[in-house]
Amino acid sequence: MAKGFRKTRRGVSAKLDAGERTLLAHLFVEVWELLGGTDGGEGGDLAGANVDPLEAMVGIGTATVEPADPALARLLPSAHREDDDVAAEFRRYTEQGLRARKRAGLETARQTLGRDGALELDRAEAAAWVVALTDVRLVIGERLGLRTDEEAQALTDSLAELDEDDPRAFLVAIYDFLTWLQESLVRALSS
Repeated sequence: MAKGFRKTRRGVSAKLDAGERTLLAHLFVEVWELLGGTDGGEGGDLAGANVDPLEAMVGIGTATVEPADPALARLLPSAHREDDDVAAEFRRYTEQGLRARKRAGLETARQTLGRDGALELDRAEAAAWVVALTDVRLVIGERLGLRTDEEAQALTDSLAELDEDDPRAFLVAIYDFLTWLQESLVRALSS
């Protein structure tokens, strides 16, 4: 059973059992894969077939529209809701790098789970965990239709009425676990 993060001399530490580590690793991989490329929409070509080599070298992509998948759109939001041209140009210059940074953080978090004993994180690894947990929570929250604190509370309040086979009950439990884990990490880092 998990014991939240606490501050140590080298960074932070938490205790997670094998099942919790497996769950977290799976979630990190799922979001890493979601960020892996286009989502089938008009977002662009990250594989490189139609990318100018100079633009690719400096991190300019071809994505100009918000992803069609609402969860991916939460991870890669539009920079300007009122001006599509400004949003498209900003996305073209930033999305490829943002995807790469998010994927790198998720991979760092996943790799740290493979260590024996307590989960010991230095400051850089802990920072990657904060972002990775945020990204996973954003995806799960979007899949559950959560946009506000009130919606999250309403779903939590309705848990008792959900059938135990309802997949939302399992997702809410995971979301709550991730929220608790992230809160303990942030508290440990700020203490």
